[in-house]
Amino acid sequence: MLTIPAIRQVYQDIVTCDRCPRLRNYCHGIGQTRRRAYLDQVYWAKPVPGFGDPRARILILGLAPGAHGANRTGRPFTGDGSGDFMYPVLHDHGLASKPKAVSVDDGLKLRHAWIASVVRCAPPGDKPTPQEVRNCASHLSAEIAALPRVRVIVCLGKIAWDGYLAYLLGQAVIQRKSDYVFAHGARYKLPDGRHLLASYHPSLRNTNTGRLTRPMFSRVFTLARELAGLE
Repeated sequence: MLTIPAIRQVYQDIVTCDRCPRLRNYCHGIGQTRRRAYLDQVYWAKPVPGFGDPRARILILGLAPGAHGANRTGRPFTGDGSGDFMYPVLHDHGLASKPKAVSVDDGLKLRHAWIASVVRCAPPGDKPTPQEVRNCASHLSAEIAALPRVRVIVCLGKIAWDGYLAYLLGQAVIQRKSDYVFAHGARYKLPDGRHLLASYHPSLRNTNTGRLTRPMFSRVFTLARELAGLE
């Protein structure tokens, strides 16, 4: 249950958002047809808000909800292969109470961490348009403003990286996005004192091919904990 008023307002603004008709139609359609394995389930099929500890020191930023993951369950990285890869690592690092995320009522809690995405609706082919990313930008800005203790931002993939850099540019924290180059393991100290880290996205395309391994991913969160002052 979200208890901080600012976070609760962000939650409401996200779940009622209808700025992107293409995405809303796509998510609604998936919720109606469903995947065979989930025919007996009622899909969330709305924009997906962030999730975690309101006193988070680490912000984990992804691309968008999975069509049959977060779009089904209503919680980031829950009920799909990306979450199956990520949550065991977060659990190993004391950031998640359980190593598996199944549903919003599975009892999983985050500690010192908050998970969000730059786009809050599942996009066809996992490819939001630039305008759809811009449409969602104010949600990210509001969420970050409601999480004042965040010291480390871990961006999962290039789109999340670019989305966070756009936020920094809009806030006049940085002057040029080109000064911050995405690569797995990239690390930057930002002018506002926060730390920006990059990881490949834990998608099945990356994890099944070995482009992203569990030790690689784990090292990112070892560093995140250290920079957040949690060690």
